[in-house]
Amino acid sequence: MTYVVTENCIKCKYMDCVEVCPVDCFYEGENMLVIHPDECIDCGVCEPECPAEAIKPDTERSLEDWLKLNADYAKSWPNITQKRDAPPDAKEWDGKPDKLKLFSAEPGDGD
Repeated sequence: MTYVVTENCIKCKYMDCVEVCPVDCFYEGENMLVIHPDECIDCGVCEPECPAEAIKPDTERSLEDWLKLNADYAKSWPNITQKRDAPPDAKEWDGKPDKLKLFSAEPGDGD
């Protein structure tokens, strides 16, 4: 099992999860984070820390596409281990539907 960052992270990109991860398995894109599934130790401490509830265990149904997205982008985006501020409009985007169309494949800054 691993944990997966899902659609609600897009344009919210809260980083509370990054701060608690004991193995630093988060990677930063321009407008969301992903978890490297081969580095995640399945501890689950990140899931309750996400204000947007965007982190789910991969045992939940219908997360195959998100698991693939996380795995693919964790290979090319920079590692992030320190919490930074969320985007100024994060609260406006939290919970909005159909955010996948807003996904950016561009990398973030990382540490």
